[in-house]
Amino acid sequence: MDYELIINANKQDVEIALLKDKVLIELHYEKAKTDFLVGDIYLGKIKRVIPSLNAAFVDVGYEKDAFLHYFDLGKQFSSLVKYTKEVKSGQRQNGDLSHFELEKDINKNGKIKEVLSGGNEILVQIAKEPISTKGPRLTSELTLAGRFLVLVPFSNRISISQQIKDPQERERLKRLMTSIKAPNFGIIIRTVAQNKKVAELDGDLRNLMERWEMLLKGFKNSSPPKRVLGELNKTTTVLRDLLDKNFTRIHVDSPQLLEEVKSYISTISPEKLDIVKFYKGKLNIFDAYDVNKQIKSSFGKKVVLPSGTYLIIEHTEAMHVIDVNSGNRKALSTDHETNVLDINIEAAREIARLLKLRDMGGIIVVDFIDMYDAASNKKLWETFKGFLAEDKTKSNILPPSKFGLIEITRQRVRPEIEIKTTEMCPTCKGSGEIQASVLITDEIENNLNYLIENADEKGITLACHPYIAAFITNGTISQRVTWFMRYKKWIKIKPNSSYTLLEYNFLNSEGEEILF
Repeated sequence: MDYELIINANKQDVEIALLKDKVLIELHYEKAKTDFLVGDIYLGKIKRVIPSLNAAFVDVGYEKDAFLHYFDLGKQFSSLVKYTKEVKSGQRQNGDLSHFELEKDINKNGKIKEVLSGGNEILVQIAKEPISTKGPRLTSELTLAGRFLVLVPFSNRISISQQIKDPQERERLKRLMTSIKAPNFGIIIRTVAQNKKVAELDGDLRNLMERWEMLLKGFKNSSPPKRVLGELNKTTTVLRDLLDKNFTRIHVDSPQLLEEVKSYISTISPEKLDIVKFYKGKLNIFDAYDVNKQIKSSFGKKVVLPSGTYLIIEHTEAMHVIDVNSGNRKALSTDHETNVLDINIEAAREIARLLKLRDMGGIIVVDFIDMYDAASNKKLWETFKGFLAEDKTKSNILPPSKFGLIEITRQRVRPEIEIKTTEMCPTCKGSGEIQASVLITDEIENNLNYLIENADEKGITLACHPYIAAFITNGTISQRVTWFMRYKKWIKIKPNSSYTLLEYNFLNSEGEEILF
């Protein structure tokens, strides 16, 4: 596998494209305004406690109050509240928890009014960004993510990624983290930590502890609502989470961002420093690496696959609906069931890519082409599950229903990426209306009169739509003959089917467009 990261920087934002074997699989945007991103930690203030929802609304500075459910408080919520009060009162001057006595876990089936009331100050983390008319979704189970580890304050548990299968490696990592972690800090060991040296893991842990100290300084003398610790910028976050041995190239078109990327990579993976390249081409970097073309083909209502199969993707308020069509795909087998299964598996692979690329969440219903063999339906479902397993975002997939539909739920933590792939009509300019077509020849003649009488152009050619060309040239006393009798010049007519109906240009004797 060959991974490339293409980073396109401009004044407003940064666009980041991840290519796998030249195919676009992820697209990220870093806007100039970077508040309320997943992972940001805020000092908020409880505005309302709603017992009927077992939840509270919290003021974190967003235009709508954020939502905090009881289940998102975390088992060690009481310890977090105690720690927050000690820091705010000046009793605690640093982030060391070795002498901090943890409180008992809160009742997992308890009521929010038992632990929170209006006006309380509370540390919260963004779990879901604002989407549509909803404010952010919060959690009080704080975590700080690093390159190899995730730091979990007020816990002593060590968890290891399920993707690390080797029992000896799991035991090594657990034994190592037990020996180097600070008391009352839990650790989640990420997949990329596999086979890493002690120095690398220790360095990552030190960085996370420094961020914990920054958090303390951020809210020590602050009043809510206030962001007290922000996530890394999007470029750095993508590098932190994705950079591995499969990365072959990182292309950046901004000198400033190039230095930031190099600086970060030198700290997390110095051996990869030489893969960072500065793009100097004249074309937009996304055009040079075929990213814009892939965006146009992947974000529309109709997505065509290389074989001719195509998908129709519809969005409703409640769900996404995807219809699979065979299109003009050439049959590769004489067996109908085999052909349909091949089409459906190809579509499933593309749908898995699009869900990740477009960050589609919620309920997704896929209408595959009907198959009548139970074994074929089972194979499609299991294969589809395998494709979705490559996506880090959590999803659930149900077996095909009796109507042949496969239903998926995919976690949604950010707004879906929406890119307009249609273009403005060059004729109506988006208004939906054009000038009266019967007047087009009058307009052409007015411009022709100017070119002959005022500009003294020689050898004029009119390039226009074939319908207009036919109207001007047909008949014994055609419009062109009328022009010859008036101006004593024969005007060449050049039909061009790529022109819109009312589009035209005048060309000089050299074939160059005459500009007015």
